Amino acid sequence: MRSLLAAALVVLFAASARAAPEKLECLAPAKPGGGFDITCQLLRLSLQNAKLVPQPVAVTYMEGGVGAVAYNHVVGTRPADPGLVVAASAGSALLLAQKKFGVHDENAVRWLAAIGADHGVIVVNAQEPFKSLKELGEALKANPAAFPFGGAGAVGSQDWMKAAIFAKSLGIDPKGLRYAALEGGGAVLTALLGGHVRIGTGDASEVGAHHKAGRVRVLAVLSEQRLPGDLADVPTAREQGLDLVWTTWRGFYMGPKVSDADYTWWVELLRKLAATPEFAAERQAKGLFPFTKIGAEFDRQVKADVARFRELAREAGLL
Repeated sequence: MRSLLAAALVVLFAASARAAPEKLECLAPAKPGGGFDITCQLLRLSLQNAKLVPQPVAVTYMEGGVGAVAYNHVVGTRPADPGLVVAASAGSALLLAQKKFGVHDENAVRWLAAIGADHGVIVVNAQEPFKSLKELGEALKANPAAFPFGGAGAVGSQDWMKAAIFAKSLGIDPKGLRYAALEGGGAVLTALLGGHVRIGTGDASEVGAHHKAGRVRVLAVLSEQRLPGDLADVPTAREQGLDLVWTTWRGFYMGPKVSDADYTWWVELLRKLAATPEFAAERQAKGLFPFTKIGAEFDRQVKADVARFRELAREAGLL
């Protein structure tokens, strides 16, 4: 028994004392700018500011398929690279659920960590009469055709899914929704303010300032708890009797053949990083809310998200 305990302690010590990989790289699976780049830059800058690694993290880019090209590249070409982490998001899990990453599913990589998140919102023009999600829901049930939705992305996107889970919670078939696929959160706000759509689905970071200024009214945040800042006065959907949660986490995965020791080195590094004031400051500067899940906890989160999204996609006729 003592020898087994000693051996286990040696393994743990070796993992914790393991030297940093020779090169640290964060791959953003898109062009510079946008969410994947923000995720990599958050890692790079906060590690640099907290002085937790001896060398800088290089940020590289590989666009294609909203992450599909990078996913297949890592699995097929760099499966064991100990210094490579790849930016991902809840949108990646949604695409995996819809089988848009080709032959590789959510089990093809090692999910490392989530280091921040945005949260879904349901928003209307401030001139609309609705003051709560319940009031809007009653009107929508009475006449679904009178309430066109607007969101960033086509049918099957995250914003469409937010509209779909809202409709489903009211007993409305999501396939029957009037939905305008728009180019980004800015276009959704423009459509709302112009009266072209009556309900917007988007992210908290996109609408907080507009809600505070009185241009739009956020009726619900799709988070576990109320959010700080400009949306502190907005109740969650759960507070209003609808079990709607949509968290757009941002995080990383690694190649499938990365060793346990190298994976554990990254897990421990990110645990240390998440506890630093430098990380908290940089996350806030990037417009993200606290959401940290690392190692096995994050792996469970991703697998649960993919399963949930897959069921939603089936119910909506997307699979």
